[in-house]
Amino acid sequence: MDPIDIDGRAGEGGGQILRTSLALSALTGRTLEMHHIRAGRGKPGLLRQHLTAVRAAAALCDAEVEGAELRSGALRFVPGTPKQGTHHFDIGSAGSAMLVAQTVLPILLRVGGQVRVEGGTHNQSAPPFDFVEKVFVPMLARMGADVSVRLDRAGFYPAGGGDFTIRVAPSELRPLEGAMSLTEGEVSGRAIFTRVPASVAARELAVLASELGIPSERLRPHEVRSRGPGNAVQVFLDGSVPELVTAFGKRGRPAEEVARDAVAQVRAYQAIGAPVGEYLADQLLIPLALGGGRFRTGPLSSHAETNVETIRAFLGPDALTVEPDGGTVIVSA
Repeated sequence: MDPIDIDGRAGEGGGQILRTSLALSALTGRTLEMHHIRAGRGKPGLLRQHLTAVRAAAALCDAEVEGAELRSGALRFVPGTPKQGTHHFDIGSAGSAMLVAQTVLPILLRVGGQVRVEGGTHNQSAPPFDFVEKVFVPMLARMGADVSVRLDRAGFYPAGGGDFTIRVAPSELRPLEGAMSLTEGEVSGRAIFTRVPASVAARELAVLASELGIPSERLRPHEVRSRGPGNAVQVFLDGSVPELVTAFGKRGRPAEEVARDAVAQVRAYQAIGAPVGEYLADQLLIPLALGGGRFRTGPLSSHAETNVETIRAFLGPDALTVEPDGGTVIVSA
């Protein structure tokens, strides 16, 4: 079969095009030829986390790779046969370990295995570990996947140094159900902190209590191990489909402002009235295309629209259907 040619300038022009392409190249056995990698970013080409994703995908399917170098804008990825194994990858920076895991997860669902990644686990521009643990993995379980995750050390920007492991048993995905209507359940919150005063977490939790009405028994500070300082406020909505929002603290940003950022995200999610949030929708696209089913979400982000088109390039134009329905959209496979 002819190689799949992917233009990294398409859509939002970021790293998701690369991650999705690597996973689907391994699963379909189709050679990937990609050019203009991450052309839509300020620092185009392969950065450390993207290069680690390439190496991880290659290790899981014995791929032959050309162009796997830092800042490379072109890549040729010739997959072999995916196989089960135990792997360890170190990004060497605060780049997202979660996005490396996202790359290899579809491959692991087919063959099983264990992957440990060191790097960033709590990044502003990627789903944090807690989102994967509390939202994405439970949704995969609904589709019949047997996935477990473990965080041994948190990694915040800029120090990185996080340590995360994902274990997957070979799984035959079934269609996703129960993700069409929003039923709100219990709301809880926590303030994650490491190497910053505990008083920061207390101030953040006070905002969640006053602005979202979360009772004190469902609010807690959560101190974690890390290489460097870090802080994040999280609100978990345990409804018909779980949702977790995260707002990150940084030096000079008042604790109250961080918490109000989380409050604003909660209210934006509730206002749309769809069960699947923006980031979960993006994460579910590949499993949905592989296992079938449907879900309702808000209007797709440019990131998700680009991901849909990348999936269609490998699996065909009918792999995913996106239909507007009022102020929401229904994604089906």
